[in-house]
Formats: sequence, C-alpha cells, structure tokens
Amino acid sequence: MSDSEDGHSQSDDKESPPLKRVRHNDQSSEAAKVNQAASVPSTMNTAGSSLPPLSLSILGVEPLDEFIREIADFVHHMIMTRPIHPEAKVEVEAKLGVLRDRTSGQRLMLPVLVETILIPKEVDVRFESNMSLAQHKHFNNMLNDLKRISSQPSHPTSPLEYTHVKVVDSFYTTDDREKVRVTRDEKTNTVLEMTRKIRLGDLNVYSPKRAADWRVSVSLEVPVSHPVGTPTHLRRKDRICYSHEEFNIDLTQVHSNNHATPNVPPEILHELEVEIARPGLLLSTAAKRGDPNVSEVERNAFDELIRSFVNNARILVKNASDGWR
Repeated sequence: MSDSEDGHSQSDDKESPPLKRVRHNDQSSEAAKVNQAASVPSTMNTAGSSLPPLSLSILGVEPLDEFIREIADFVHHMIMTRPIHPEAKVEVEAKLGVLRDRTSGQRLMLPVLVETILIPKEVDVRFESNMSLAQHKHFNNMLNDLKRISSQPSHPTSPLEYTHVKVVDSFYTTDDREKVRVTRDEKTNTVLEMTRKIRLGDLNVYSPKRAADWRVSVSLEVPVSHPVGTPTHLRRKDRICYSHEEFNIDLTQVHSNNHATPNVPPEILHELEVEIARPGLLLSTAAKRGDPNVSEVERNAFDELIRSFVNNARILVKNASDGWR
C-alpha cells in the first residue's frame, strides 16, 4: 500500500453537533476531470430562454429525502434499542462491495434504475467486500490526490488528513462460543484493544448504475479481558485512514491466516469503508433527535450527520471502477 504523505491526525474528542454545511459538487478530483471534459454548455441563458429563479417546491421547502431518512431511521433504531453495555462503543460504517445472489453467485440484478435499499432478510444475497489490487490502487491514488488538493486554500471543503497504521488482529473463541479480538501494534506488539464485537444490524444498498454496492452496518464493540488459549486465526492489517471532519475513510489490505490450515497461503483482501469517527457524538445527537426541548440545530444534528455519512459513501461508490471480484 502506498501513502505519499507522512502527516497524522487525531479525532477531536469535543462532542459538539456537526454544523450544516453548504452542499458542494460530489465528484472526486479524478471524476471531476472526466466530467469537465465531457460537459456540454448550457443553452438556458440564451436570449429569450433564460430560466427565472425557482422555488424549491410549491410550499417553498425541499421535500424529505426518503433514502437518507430511511438510513437515519435504521441507524437510530439500532442505537436506541441496543443491548446495555456501559463501556461499549457504537460503530457505524458503510463498506463497499458487491451483493451476490446466494444461488447463482452472480451480482444481484433487480428491476430498478437507481440505488435501492433492500428490506433486511427479504432478498437472499451475500455481501462481498473484497476488491482487486488494481481497485485498491485506484482508490489509494484518488484519496491521496484529494488529500493533496484539499490542503489548498481555494478548496471548498475542509482538508483531509491521514494516518498509516499496521496492526495484527488475533481472534479467540471463548468457552461460551463468543469471538474476541485482540489488536496489537505490528511493530511494537503493544496491545491496543481487546473487544467482543456484537453486530446489531445491516442495511444493504443495491446500486445498479455503479460497479459497486454498499452496506451500512451498526455494531457494538465491548471491551473484554485478554482471552486464554491460542488464537484461531490472525489478520494483519495495513491500513491508511483518511480523516475528514466527522468521518474516517479506511483503505485496508488484509493478510488472513487460519491456524487450522497452516500450510495454506494467507488470503489477501482489500477493503474500503467509511465510518463515523466519534461514537460519543453519534450517541449524543441520536438522543436529541426530534426532541422539542432542544434547539433546532441540536434536534436535527443526527440527521445531518447521517446525511454527510451517506454522501461520503455515495461518492466512493460513484468512483468505483470494474475491480470487484
């Protein structure tokens, strides 16, 4: 994995609600170059045919975006009905991949024209997040370019930062069949985290116009003590984490070894995901969602957070090429 910069960033722990931002063009630098070359001059401003200013609607407001609202409702429900673990951290992520029919193994095909949220457990599919090395390099170059360009004063959004980490995850199975992950720094062997992950729910998004689909997942990461015994398998992760405002975009190469088959070469995977960076902010905004006793900004902060989260996932999907296995 290549990374052209040596800068690092840490998420701010101050849990203030995200501000509503001006909506900008959703194209990456690479995609913007393609679109700029293919753009067609508008004829709306020619004499006698100029378009007057238009209202958002007959009521003067923009109708509710049902797609984003559905994802916000799903995430909010998972958070508010989660099992009680006082020290647990809530994780919300969107991972790129492809939805495949379980019977044929082919990519899912539905009679829809645009991206569609699937009703959970109603369509028999599996989600595969592994992409090709070429696709991995494509996203690495794209995000490195965006990191460089976003540092320029003329760039319309906040700059991207990034960290490059290498860790080793060891997985153990406890006596009650629970899976525990112990994460160590690859270089120093220092234990960074010991957790048991509880998946609360998934929401699959089918994108017929794109090379990739995506999945929203909500999980709990519960701290645990170090398990006894030997690990069942290892995962070595070489990860570049690009951070932007309230989100992390993780591009990861994984070498997975199963101790049950020591003579089998490690499986190499490449994955891309966007994650909400501050679990504390996520919980505090979720608790105030729709509360009439708080300000409008606080009341709408959760939906604004999810809107930006969804937009980031959509931009990554739109820039995917035909590199999914």
